[in-house]
Amino acid sequence: MSAPRVLVTGGAGFIGSNYVRELVGGAYPAWAGAEVTVLDKLTYAGNLRNLEPVEGGYTFVHGDVCDAGLLADIVPGHDVVLNFAAESHVDRSIASAGEFVRTNVLGVQTLMQACLDAGTPRIVQVSTDEVYGSVEVGSWDETAPLAPNSPYSAAKAGGDMIARAYARTHGLPVCVTRCGNNYGPYQYPEKVIPLFVTNLMDGRTVPLYGDGGNVRDWIHVADHCRGIQVAAEHGEPGEVYHIAGTAELTNLELTQRLLDAFGAGWERVERVEDRKGHDRRYSLSDARLRALGYAPQVPFEEGLAATVAWYEKSRDWWEPLRKRAEDAR
Repeated sequence: MSAPRVLVTGGAGFIGSNYVRELVGGAYPAWAGAEVTVLDKLTYAGNLRNLEPVEGGYTFVHGDVCDAGLLADIVPGHDVVLNFAAESHVDRSIASAGEFVRTNVLGVQTLMQACLDAGTPRIVQVSTDEVYGSVEVGSWDETAPLAPNSPYSAAKAGGDMIARAYARTHGLPVCVTRCGNNYGPYQYPEKVIPLFVTNLMDGRTVPLYGDGGNVRDWIHVADHCRGIQVAAEHGEPGEVYHIAGTAELTNLELTQRLLDAFGAGWERVERVEDRKGHDRRYSLSDARLRALGYAPQVPFEEGLAATVAWYEKSRDWWEPLRKRAEDAR
């Protein structure tokens, strides 16, 4: 496909904006010169500053993925739709689940219907490994049963099932990608790596849940977006593709690496009560996507060092976001 017209929903958020920056910046040669439309509601986690490096390279539409009338206007004419739009913070979903169900389930259904009505040739639903719940040993493949344990992951699983149903019932050409924990620049500062980095920069303590033994599979956001692109170009409609990380770490191990980055000791760590329903371990097998040519390119140590450096030089980006969040409490 040459110079496609691409709609990116949630394109001002952390992962979506990275995808837009990569696409507009020429990182995906098969889609060079793509005409890009970004749809974003600009909630607390959506930020047009995330797209400043490619300003002028896309068309922005301010709106809600649940707005059927708006989608009926903007979806037609696009060759590809990638759905990054989601409420994604687990703790927020535990405190108040309604918006998660609305965006992550109803939003997907509204978007899938708009794509069906428009005859969109290719759609990618971007999802998460959390839909599977916890795995003690080994790694999930794409046939693993869904067993979500938080309102966030349950809502994402619901959206995935809606996408699957549209693929099976209507033949809608949509595939689903699922990925582990992302890190990198422009990540909202309530997430664990930017939270720890910015707190350590300012001499604050960092909160560690429970015994710190929960295991996560970390992937740089650029590798995640690279995997999404492989699925968008080569994936089969109706199929699921995993995008695995490059470092499986306990939260204790991650904390130690971040403390080391700042020459800080464990006196800076505040033990806090464990999250309700906290999944112990996530792990994905990505053999299906690797068979299509995907491979991660950012080693964790290198990516983490670059991420720390980005936050150190980007106070003007994250400080206003942190202050706004603290003022709202």
